[in-house]
Amino acid sequence: MADLKENPDDSIREEVRDAYARVAKGATGGGCCSGDDRVKLNDSTGTQVFGSSVYEGSEEAGSCGSAAAVESSLGCGVPTAVADLHEGETVLDLGSGAGADVLISARRVGASGKAIGLDMTDEMLNLARKNAAEAGITNAEFHKGYIEEIPLPDSSVDVVISNCVLNLSADKDKVFSEISRVLRPGGRFAVSDVIADPEMDEETRRDMQQWTGCIAGALTAGDFEGKLRAAGLREVEIRETHRVHDHAGSAIIRAVKPE
Repeated sequence: MADLKENPDDSIREEVRDAYARVAKGATGGGCCSGDDRVKLNDSTGTQVFGSSVYEGSEEAGSCGSAAAVESSLGCGVPTAVADLHEGETVLDLGSGAGADVLISARRVGASGKAIGLDMTDEMLNLARKNAAEAGITNAEFHKGYIEEIPLPDSSVDVVISNCVLNLSADKDKVFSEISRVLRPGGRFAVSDVIADPEMDEETRRDMQQWTGCIAGALTAGDFEGKLRAAGLREVEIRETHRVHDHAGSAIIRAVKPE
């Protein structure tokens, strides 16, 4: 597990970190939602396709216990709604942001379980810890780290969730390998993420603003499934939930680590 200071950052990681740090600062200052032009919540028609709107009408928003955490969400779905969480399980949220999905998970797994949030941005970690304290959640913890280098032991979690974060990584093979490593045999993978249409143009993929906005770095469904299987996960299911871009949609992706 490399020290964060010793791990050289590439330009994509630094751009993503800076964008989301600005978002967290905006939320801490009383603002809401984005707070950075590189992190957009609306599609080209002005419809909100990322953020708190995806929780509307679901049980999850009420069970979070922190309206501020939900309001500060930048996700594209509600992974806890399909993760089938049980009492006593350990849940890991990759790129936990303001902490909404961690807090929901913590309530679902109960006092005998644990919810862990992992984020590389100090500002987001501070915001998440504040939201957890205000919600009275005591079985949640937040760690600083990279999703490509998860600072947890092998076979230590029952469920890995994430909400529109995996597409931000420049090394997705390493992310999937790390997910498989920390999952226990029989463990589950349940995330919301952006899936690119096969015909997404190269100009969009080269646009850094589209990358920090969760579009340019997105995998196609076929690539996503292939990488999960290469990492040793099985029973892959990919189901689109809504469109977020002319060339991409949000999807629920689930898989299982074999016993």
